[in-house]
Amino acid sequence: MKVALNRLRWRLLLPLLLLALAWSQELVDQLVFAGQWNLPMGPGLPLWRVMSAPFSHSGFGHLISNSVVFLPLSWLVLTRGLRDYVAVWIGVLILELPVALFWPAASHGLSGVVYGLLGYLMLIGWLEKRFLSIVIGFIAFWLYGSALVALIPGVSPAGVSWIGHAGGFAAGLLAALAVYREPRTTTLGQ
Repeated sequence: MKVALNRLRWRLLLPLLLLALAWSQELVDQLVFAGQWNLPMGPGLPLWRVMSAPFSHSGFGHLISNSVVFLPLSWLVLTRGLRDYVAVWIGVLILELPVALFWPAASHGLSGVVYGLLGYLMLIGWLEKRFLSIVIGFIAFWLYGSALVALIPGVSPAGVSWIGHAGGFAAGLLAALAVYREPRTTTLGQ
């Protein structure tokens, strides 16, 4: 029982700790650098910025809009386990590398991860065909599915990186495929 409570505590705290990094960066940016200290990824920028970009935002409005979606989607993915959550993060960071290297504009924010979490939740239920996974996927789609139109080039407002969103969403789909294990069926005699 104690181990289960400890695991639950970490699953609840991990997204809060990750958000604390983003909020700390934004507070320092606003209070010390007057909003000029951003750590985006992009062409000609160091590759380590792929790691800093999710925690860098263009102001508190940007950070708040990402935070209110990041927390519930993170917790929904963490209901499945830490392995699934880490798979989404790794997938997003890997698929954002080509965006950082080849896309002509810099980008930053947690929205790539948010789209990754959403893509993961939408696909894993369909893959598993388990009632709870399907329900969680439908809940995620019902709450945040309207954001999927931002994956279409030209729909996002100027300055919003639709390619970062699309890369994050594709990473979530790939993470779902990576962690999914098809149930084994055994028969007598095998």
